[in-house]
Amino acid sequence: MKAITRVSIAPRRHWVGDGFPVRSLVSYAPDPAAVSPFLLLDYAGPHVFAPAEQPRGVGAHPHAGFETVTIVFDGEVAHRDSAGGGGTIGPGDVQWMTAGAGIVHEELHSAAFTRTGGPFRMVQLWVNLPARDKQAAPGYQSIQSQNIPVIDLENGAGSVRVVAGTYAGVTGPARTFTPLSIWDIRLTADAELDLGLPAGHTAMLAVLSGHVTVNGNERAGEAEVVHLDREGSTVRLHADGNSTLLVLAGEPIDEPVIGHGPFVLESEAALATAIDDYRNGRIGRLAH
Repeated sequence: MKAITRVSIAPRRHWVGDGFPVRSLVSYAPDPAAVSPFLLLDYAGPHVFAPAEQPRGVGAHPHAGFETVTIVFDGEVAHRDSAGGGGTIGPGDVQWMTAGAGIVHEELHSAAFTRTGGPFRMVQLWVNLPARDKQAAPGYQSIQSQNIPVIDLENGAGSVRVVAGTYAGVTGPARTFTPLSIWDIRLTADAELDLGLPAGHTAMLAVLSGHVTVNGNERAGEAEVVHLDREGSTVRLHADGNSTLLVLAGEPIDEPVIGHGPFVLESEAALATAIDDYRNGRIGRLAH
């Protein structure tokens, strides 16, 4: 059984741009090794937006040295980047962007969602890259909901969507640089689940809605994260009501993490180079 190391409480919301009311559930500061290979998990929403004329969101900004994984639950997000990637993702879809050596992108509400408004909810995860891959070419994976396998749990307990990694012999579609598991789990009220997780991996259970009891005694509700010890390979879940969890597990990257805003590199020298490359237009620009 994986022991619980801590449960983080729900933080206050803050706005990222004018389109994302975010609670930062996981951050690599002040202890990057504790959450490696993950860097950040932001939970945007739930929030209801009124119709608007101009798309809300975040305009052109850079990233380098890691990947961003965006999963939409309600609403729509439109993306475009300096490497030519882009598209619109809606409920159930995933956008997996490799910043690598450097990329500039924008994230806005889609034109259709801007016109209609409505409920909005999404998460964005930052995943570190090992030093050997930090100069990888930028890339973009658009993973549509219909291409994400869904496993129905026994006894009507709920379901597991496998975005990355393998669950019960079923492998998700995301391509990853290091071993990762990202599972979107829906549990029905009073469901019990013994969840297998890779031994030796960093593992976290982020509760997005509802309430669960973990290992029989630790309770967690919306926007709280249960951090698990790397030893062991099983965690026991009880759904105290209908609940949605994002399960994250990954092989730790035992390397320095040097970050400044949207840049996460392996050394101060590499960080300075990435910032200079951005300031001088060497990681690309968005077409107008």
